[in-house]
Amino acid sequence: MRKYLLLIFLCFAFAIQADSQSLFNILNKEKPENINEINQRLIHFTSEILNEDLPENTVMDANYIPVFSDEVYQERMDKLNAKSPIQLDFKPIVRRYIDAYAIRHREKTAKIIERSELYFPLFEEYLDKYQLPLELKYLSVIESALDPKAKSRSGAIGLWQFMYNASKMFDLRITSYIDERMDPDKSTEAACKYLQYLYRIFGDWKLALAAYNGGPGIVREAIQRSGGKTDFWEISPYLPEQTRNYVPAFIAVNYVMNYSSEHNIVPAKNVYPYFRISPVTVNKPISFQHVAKVLDLPIEAVRELNPIYKCDLIPLCELPAKLILPIGKVGKFIDLEEVIYGMKDEPKKYLDLQKDLSTTEGKYCIIHSVEAGEYFHKIAMKYGCTINNIKAWNEMDSPDIFIGQKLKIWVYPSDTLAQKPQRDPLLKKSSFLLYEVQAGDSLSSIADRFQLESTTDLVELNSITRSKKLVPGMVLKIVHYE
Repeated sequence: MRKYLLLIFLCFAFAIQADSQSLFNILNKEKPENINEINQRLIHFTSEILNEDLPENTVMDANYIPVFSDEVYQERMDKLNAKSPIQLDFKPIVRRYIDAYAIRHREKTAKIIERSELYFPLFEEYLDKYQLPLELKYLSVIESALDPKAKSRSGAIGLWQFMYNASKMFDLRITSYIDERMDPDKSTEAACKYLQYLYRIFGDWKLALAAYNGGPGIVREAIQRSGGKTDFWEISPYLPEQTRNYVPAFIAVNYVMNYSSEHNIVPAKNVYPYFRISPVTVNKPISFQHVAKVLDLPIEAVRELNPIYKCDLIPLCELPAKLILPIGKVGKFIDLEEVIYGMKDEPKKYLDLQKDLSTTEGKYCIIHSVEAGEYFHKIAMKYGCTINNIKAWNEMDSPDIFIGQKLKIWVYPSDTLAQKPQRDPLLKKSSFLLYEVQAGDSLSSIADRFQLESTTDLVELNSITRSKKLVPGMVLKIVHYE
């Protein structure tokens, strides 16, 4: 009998061990089905994370989002300050922006880090040329998320977001074929000249950064309204909200870009980093489509490396010109240069254009919420499609739409939209984090901080009752839907 009991016990122990190892397999599922499943995902590794026993790759598989105390943030900021002439102050508003980049917009931050492999070495060369702090490279993260084709609602364009008229001040050319605001080299040099000028005026980097965003006049007026104070934090109440938040965002980006690995933000490897690309000279008109075809490159790669050209071609009026290619394709381009020059484009016909508009291939789906005053034609114009496309994508027969209606719209990744794409709510993914309660925290303040819909999940996940109050140092399990 004892032998049978021992055998059953051993089988049970192995089953527990196998189950504990398989728990991580369910972490990659989409939205959890219930609170018990969330607990099953979290409780297994909560204590191990706190004891720092969990392997790094398992933490990443678990989609673990670390959250640190203010003391840890301050200590890390002190280390950054020791290396920078720009005073990086840690304040509550800075922490809110750190949370935004490290928690709520982690995927976007990972993409920015990936793009930084292409652009940061270039920025550093120009910042060094103008004897400016290298930390200013992070300014472009706030301005454009390192997207050279980024366009703001006000019409500012490029990595450093220059307006049309401001570009003339820095000799950035804009024609029907090119826009030098999207040229990484020329726009970065223009930004360095402007930052150098602003620092000479204000003698303080935080004021210069505020002026880069709002203009020198706005900063001067804030100084005057504050009674002549020249500390950014003291004049902050007299600045417009966007400019008031600009400097805290810059400080937060400095922190997150330097401590991304500590926050378990893992970017993809950039396929075309700065030191693996090279320019070639183009002497005849050339089409990006032909370059991509002959060199066996995705056309998106040719566009990404050459954002200055607006129409996917280098026209006769811009010759001689520079074309950026991956180093591994330079020799092939030289060998087949004349073949590429000799290729001719046939203009697309009406039926081909209609096929491009209606297809979903190579596009991604966004959700458009119908607002008051909108109608089919207005929405179709906004997204560059037809009314029939929208009806087909949404399986609609009715000619009417209503306020609040959700419409699926398929757009190309390179399209510049008037608003940020909204993800289909059915595609929500869950992120898990452990949060150490700070002095002054409450359930509602924690729910607000992590943008939770209510405190219900917090209460159920952590078995919080009236007898179990929040105290500093308590570790809470939190699930956040992206």
